[in-house]
This record gives sequence, structure tokens and C-alpha cells, in this order.
Amino acid sequence: MRILITNDDGIHGPGLRALALAAAEIGDVKIVAPERERSACGHAMTMREPLRVHRAGSWHDFEAHEVNGLPVDCVNVGLTEIWPDGCDLVLSGINNGPNLGFDITYSGTVAGAMEGCINGIRSFSFSMAMLDGHTPPHFETGTAWIARHWETLLALPHEPLLFWNVNIPARPLEEVGEPRFCRMGERVYKDRVERRSDPWGRPYWWQGGIVVMDPSDPTTDVGTVAQGGVSLTPISLDWTRHDVLDRVRGGATSRT
Repeated sequence: MRILITNDDGIHGPGLRALALAAAEIGDVKIVAPERERSACGHAMTMREPLRVHRAGSWHDFEAHEVNGLPVDCVNVGLTEIWPDGCDLVLSGINNGPNLGFDITYSGTVAGAMEGCINGIRSFSFSMAMLDGHTPPHFETGTAWIARHWETLLALPHEPLLFWNVNIPARPLEEVGEPRFCRMGERVYKDRVERRSDPWGRPYWWQGGIVVMDPSDPTTDVGTVAQGGVSLTPISLDWTRHDVLDRVRGGATSRT
């Protein structure tokens, strides 16, 4: 099996090696990742400057390349230059932090899987979900869990416009609960932009905010991870609300 791996934490992100170790259990791994951290870049791509690609030296016995771009760029470079005859699997991660609920719209990690999906390849994004600022990421748990569950993961539906977003709770492996198939929850940021002043009194703004989420619903990715389980969420690239579309089309028909 030919496997392309990327991330948004950059070529030196420890989660990248953790995912490569898990993927090496099932196939031939090649890595194309940003040369530096590109978190929260979403599904952006580089259009107005050249992409530079360099072989990453001494990269844990894997063939690895770094790109001065974004995760989407890395996937497209990988499919053009590294796997020119195509590959069987695109994996993105393991992200250093959760990608739950609305996070997926900002996440460069999720965007890597999204780009694989756009190219018609079975794709997954993986994240270690730390829900407080004190928990270590436990990437070793991510490696072990993914390696142990390849049979389940590869048996999941693979359809056009569909990829899977997986969040693994950041805790020792023996404390990780069962995987659950679940929908996106809500994870939003309150007081997102904070005004500050530099040492000369000039104003600037820092974006981040306080995470607000409801972990009470076990049918969501947020609730699943909060209860210690692994969330597996099917994500569709078709953002159309078909129920609304059918409803307004029906209304338009009835008025004619």
C-alpha cells in the first residue's frame, strides 16, 4: 500500500513521526510536510509564490520532503512528484491538539485529508485531543491506537467526497475508551480577539480566545472525546443542505 503523510505542525512535529510509525505497519510511507508550523491555515493553498521542495535529511528512516507551503500544497506536491503514479492512502497528522466540531473549518490537519479526498484517495485526519492546557499529547498512544485499529479504519466506507476525522484522547493507551462513530459537535471560541499594547503603547490584537464546548452529548465528537473515547466522524465535502434545497425547490414549484 502506498501512503502519503502530511501535517500542519511542520516537518519536525513529533506527531508526524508517530503517524509514520503507525502507517509503516501497513505500507510504504512517504512524507511531504510544511517546513514550519502552519496550524489553523484551513484549506488554503499557495498561489502567488513558488513552492520549494527539499529532501529532509536523516528523517527517522522514512523518505521525507519539506515544502515552504501549506498542507494542501504538500499533498498536491506529493501526488505530483513523490507518488506520481498515485497512492492508496492520504494521512494527515497526528495533530498536537484536538480537531473537534467547528475546528475542522480552521484546521490545516483536516485540510490535508480534505485535499486527499478531493483527489479521490481514501483519506484520514488524526489528532490527539487534549482538552486542557496541562495534558501531554501522548503521541505514543496515537501510534499504538492507530496501528492496532488499521483493520477497522480501512474497512470504513470510502466514497467520493468523503473522508474521516479521528480524534484520540490524550491519555495513556490503557485509559482510552472504545471508538464511536459520531457527528460533529460544537466547539467555539469566546472573546476571540484581545486588544493589547506593545512596550511603546501601540495597540495590536491577539487572536485565540477561550474554548466553549458542550461535552454532554455522547453522539458528538466533543462528547465522545470528553468521555475518553475515540471519535470517528465521516466528513462530506458536499456542504449543500439538501433538505433545504429540496424544500425551497418544492416551494418554488408550488408557487408556479
